[in-house]
Amino acid sequence: MYASSNVPARPCAPSPSRVRIRIERSSEGAPILFGLPFPKGALHSPDHVRVLAPDGREIPSQITEVSTWAPADESVKWIWVFFFAEASDEYIVEYGPTVRRAWPPPQRLTVINNQGERGFAEVTTGPLRFLVRKGEGGFLHRVQLDVDGNGFDEADVIAEGPIGRGSFLDLLDDAGVDPSRAVITRTVVEKGSGPLHAILRIEGEYRYARADNPAAPFVMRIHAYAGKSYLRVLHTFVYTGVPDKHRLQEGEHAHVATQGEKIRREEPGDPGWTQPNDRIAAVGLALDVKLSPRRRMRTSYREGKWWQPGQRRTITRDVSDARMISLLQSGPKPTRLPPVPESTPDRRLEGFFAHVDVDDRTIARAERADGWMDIADDRWGLALGVRHALEEYPKELRWESPRRATAFLWSPRVEPMSFARWSSELEYEDGSEGTVENWAQGTAKTSELILYFHAGDAGDIERTMDYVLDPPVAHADPTWYAESGVYGRYAPRTERFPEFERALDYKFQWWLFNQRWVPWFGMFDYGDGKWNFDGEKWDVWVCNEPAVDFMLWFQFLRTGDRQLYLAAEAASRHSMDVDNTHWPADPKYYGDTNTALDFWETLRRPPGTKYLGIGRRHGMQHWSRALSAHVWVAGWLASYYLAGYHRGLDVAIQTAETYLKRIWGEHDLTGRRLYLSVWNLVEVWDATKEERYHREVRDRIARMLFWQEREQGGSLVMDRYGYAQNYASLALARYLDLTEDRTVRAALVRHARRVRDVPPLSHRLESYLATIHSLVIGYELTGEPSFLQELTHRLEPLKMEALPRPIDDSWTQRELFLALERASRLPRNPDGSRPIWSFTHGLRVFGWTHAYGLPYALRVLARS
Repeated sequence: MYASSNVPARPCAPSPSRVRIRIERSSEGAPILFGLPFPKGALHSPDHVRVLAPDGREIPSQITEVSTWAPADESVKWIWVFFFAEASDEYIVEYGPTVRRAWPPPQRLTVINNQGERGFAEVTTGPLRFLVRKGEGGFLHRVQLDVDGNGFDEADVIAEGPIGRGSFLDLLDDAGVDPSRAVITRTVVEKGSGPLHAILRIEGEYRYARADNPAAPFVMRIHAYAGKSYLRVLHTFVYTGVPDKHRLQEGEHAHVATQGEKIRREEPGDPGWTQPNDRIAAVGLALDVKLSPRRRMRTSYREGKWWQPGQRRTITRDVSDARMISLLQSGPKPTRLPPVPESTPDRRLEGFFAHVDVDDRTIARAERADGWMDIADDRWGLALGVRHALEEYPKELRWESPRRATAFLWSPRVEPMSFARWSSELEYEDGSEGTVENWAQGTAKTSELILYFHAGDAGDIERTMDYVLDPPVAHADPTWYAESGVYGRYAPRTERFPEFERALDYKFQWWLFNQRWVPWFGMFDYGDGKWNFDGEKWDVWVCNEPAVDFMLWFQFLRTGDRQLYLAAEAASRHSMDVDNTHWPADPKYYGDTNTALDFWETLRRPPGTKYLGIGRRHGMQHWSRALSAHVWVAGWLASYYLAGYHRGLDVAIQTAETYLKRIWGEHDLTGRRLYLSVWNLVEVWDATKEERYHREVRDRIARMLFWQEREQGGSLVMDRYGYAQNYASLALARYLDLTEDRTVRAALVRHARRVRDVPPLSHRLESYLATIHSLVIGYELTGEPSFLQELTHRLEPLKMEALPRPIDDSWTQRELFLALERASRLPRNPDGSRPIWSFTHGLRVFGWTHAYGLPYALRVLARS
């Protein structure tokens, strides 16, 4: 518990103000990075912030301004705070006009970024120096480790990158394996870089020998730390292969048509849909490490079953004579091509395995490895780790004599990854015309790794690996987030309304339980969850509708629960990568050459796909369906603000750019497409402050207000999409916070009156409960008591009885399902059948009925 409430201080406080910070699973020396919001007017410069230990002593820190409250106010809205943890798990962020950080910091890194045609980037942390060069490479060109502390020379080169194979994405088709050659084209020092922590972005592409395999883009972000010799690496690739062998047809699918002339006829039964074409043979990163012949290996695994915490067991072996050492983590059907093996309601799935092999001999077997391996000699060594090795299986860490260390993100020791469809039959939903689609081309995937270059006698390897593989999570008191106003005014979790809090807690715990019971694992599955559960089996992937990742982030802000943070992080990373189209992108001109002709040649390059940035519809596979209103950026930007995850902003901007093109004509500017686009565009405009996004969102808001008055009787939402109330109310409430626009304020009040007086019942309870947020906004803007009275009445079905014991691994899925059904007060359909809003379904409908309204309503109830 926190020693005091963290209600934000009033603006212009003459003396410093303080925010208490707690680190869950803190570890001494760990790099700590977190986002911290401020209310309007509270902070006017990132220079007026510092970090204190519990005893009041200042800790060296790095503060980055991320966004402001403009245009309503020029004060700071979000900052990133970075420091290295000490022995404590509690800290203080002090801020105010009189606060200044000590300068210079005791240790600082340096970055040289030469963006010329033959450019390079060089980062020196103190004990570590690494070089990245443009051209063939793909990762680190050279790494030096100053183990003697006497400066860098050639004797300090511990590793070099293999030419063209520093990272790789190898494809396999009927002609055999086509190994990639990695070419680095650009290096950028990212926002958030400073004296203690720097982020180097590497852009490039994987090129292939065969003409039928187009180049595949990749992006790497390397995080380096002052005084440290470990690197955190985020590697993103885009699959550009042809996923299957179906007969090509001219035209577009009707439901995503960007014109009306060439529409393809949906023809089921073509066996080519289920026949793989370009598969992934292997993905990974590699280095040649200079070790003496006397080498030893170290790794660890967990005792017990794959789903149990298990005791850590460490293996150390002399491997001086070994030709190959391998740690492989895999599980049932790695491709996850349906039908996928799953646990039953009463018994967990078997088939996960990890083993350590030295040459042809297996020296250890388990169900779950910790995901790291160290190879060292007496002087120095390299420890490699891959995060989520089990959850995102298959993974492999390998050493091959004489020098090659490889982290396989898709291991060549398992079957190749296939993107073929599971079926050639039509898929249907909501009475719409059936389709057969495959949108796998353009799918992306990001993996996270740690590389620790260390002295031969290092005793902190396991602890250092855990900085990334099992990371600490820092957060403020939930009250601070709630009162900051960055996501409106809502209630943090308290004990005041337990019957409502249980409805939120139990639902998220049910989702997390199933993620590890079913389990929802696999390289291209982890982070997502499924939609409906019938008591025996789940049906289809939800593909993030309606911003499931943001719901998880929001509940983390209300609770400070580390498990929710980790689930939200995984959900955001999955949805922005896998549930989206990333290729081919439009050509970009950066101006980093001296030749004017380069600009004109950029204009001659072919444009990207018109579908860049569109999302996925729920289906049996993540790429089996697309739709025009199936992308949500709020959670991606939450990962950017809260976790410093730059890709969240990148992909959100990609979506915003697609809105500017208006590829669906008037279809894009009506109904739920319109409401969701306004929410998404407001979020991107707030993050970037780019005027072109503001112009677009103003026009779309004007259209919402036009339809509100002309066709919808005061409602912002047409009855066809009654469940989309939250898109409209969240979007306009966010816009109002940023602009204080009186027209938008009046529209929100009129909408609240409409849904109070004429409850939307187009989707029964789903659309009825989706009005909770609108009623809250109406009450807060006017103080009209009838809004509160109606709100209180509509909240009644959300109350939840208490379970007999906490939700943990002592339950079976069936036991927990039955217990939650008994505890829920949600009504059934009029005919007695199980409704879409049943409590034990997934998080899709729960967003509209609970997650986006109840936290705001609880604040109103507490103050009424």
